Amino acid sequence: MSLNIINDNIYNTLVHSAKIWPNHLAVADEYGELTYSQLYNEVEFLKKELVTRGALPGCGVALITKNNRYFIIGLYAALACDCVVMPLANYQKPEEIKKALAEANIHFILTDNSGFSKLDANIKSISNSVFYFSVTSLSTFTPTGSFIQHAAVMRFTSGTTGNARCVILSHKSVTERIEAANEGLGLTENDRVIWVLPMAYHFIVSIMLYVRYGCGIIICNDFLAENILEHAQKHGGTFLYASPMHIRLLAMGKKDYSLQLLKRVISTTTAISPAVCKQFEATYNLPVSQAFGIIEVGLPIINLQQSSEYPEAVGVALPAFTVSVLDDAYKTVPSGEIGHLAIKGPGMFDGYLSPPTTRDDVLKNGWFLTGDLATLSKDGLIEIKGRTKNVINVSGNKVFPNEVEEVINIYSHVINSKVYGQKHPLTGELVCADIMLSTNSDFDEEDLINHCRKVLSPFKIPQRINVVDHIEMTASGKIKRQ
Repeated sequence: MSLNIINDNIYNTLVHSAKIWPNHLAVADEYGELTYSQLYNEVEFLKKELVTRGALPGCGVALITKNNRYFIIGLYAALACDCVVMPLANYQKPEEIKKALAEANIHFILTDNSGFSKLDANIKSISNSVFYFSVTSLSTFTPTGSFIQHAAVMRFTSGTTGNARCVILSHKSVTERIEAANEGLGLTENDRVIWVLPMAYHFIVSIMLYVRYGCGIIICNDFLAENILEHAQKHGGTFLYASPMHIRLLAMGKKDYSLQLLKRVISTTTAISPAVCKQFEATYNLPVSQAFGIIEVGLPIINLQQSSEYPEAVGVALPAFTVSVLDDAYKTVPSGEIGHLAIKGPGMFDGYLSPPTTRDDVLKNGWFLTGDLATLSKDGLIEIKGRTKNVINVSGNKVFPNEVEEVINIYSHVINSKVYGQKHPLTGELVCADIMLSTNSDFDEEDLINHCRKVLSPFKIPQRINVVDHIEMTASGKIKRQ
């Protein structure tokens, strides 16, 4: 059933789902269960409260909550007011949040008050609700993202190699990318999604998509494998959308739970090791499908059909998208050669906030360049090789950090790794690696190097290995690189 809301508010997707599936499970979390009619009523109550407190169309609302139903309620209530919503992760540092609020021209803060007294904001509770509301010093006569027509949401990029940029999406773009993504995912009101990712960074072609199609959202905040499996069994999970870390933990666990209803596992946020994919499939008899998502485009590429044969590939372009691999002059490179990943399709971002930049100012000959280096096979299979800014050059040979990290991460006792280059007078750069080890593990550096030698070409083998206590990650779960 098609829902024609192209020029309307994305909030109407919730109105539609509550009308068509009022008694279907919408959310299950630490507080219990909500049907779609109950979710709608909660949103309507909060919407009226926001309007009473001055939330006008075009105002910017920062949404800061824990990972539960209140994120969804807050998101749709602010959208229902025709405000522009900027979700922020509740675990970000106060200074980071203050900087984002200032840059994005935010008028109001909506939060569950999980630690935000540190913002020095005059936060007041909303009666009969867990929410707190605060008015910033910005005048409501100064609209947020006014150069974008009917803006809906803003989100900062991960900022893996520098300052994060704030991406703006209109209601039209959100709707287009949701419908384009579900052409591949095929989710319906009969699906129950096991949710483990931070909503503040994954809400458009995930949370908002699930609401649009009447899915049940089963929120599991504990990343321990047994708890994810328990939620999947208890609620009849059919779909798992997770990071490589979650899948690695599940693959190392024991199959003590019945998961016969689980029909698809999607890995996102960053590259996953083929060895982990094969281990997961061997344990649960279910392949892991990689997906390529990016805030500027949505979810244009998924490996749905060849995940068992080619787990290292992110897949093929979904029907609504066109994907190419280009050289530095934006010309298509031959099949199998490495180049810049470029995408065309619906639901593209509308602009960057600062400085105000429209989509047309960013695209190259109609292509959005993702910043990734990739290959494209003759049958359309795409494999990500690395980020343009992260390539290590060893005597003219390219080394992609994620390729080396995949090998290191399957070595015994390694929890995580970060590979990077250091300058060298003879070779240009050396491959170096920081590794995190499990507690009290015995580590033999030479044995790890021998492990790498079995898989990697000589110029890709780390020349320096450092054992560290912590590897810095972005708020969305990606390695933060220099």
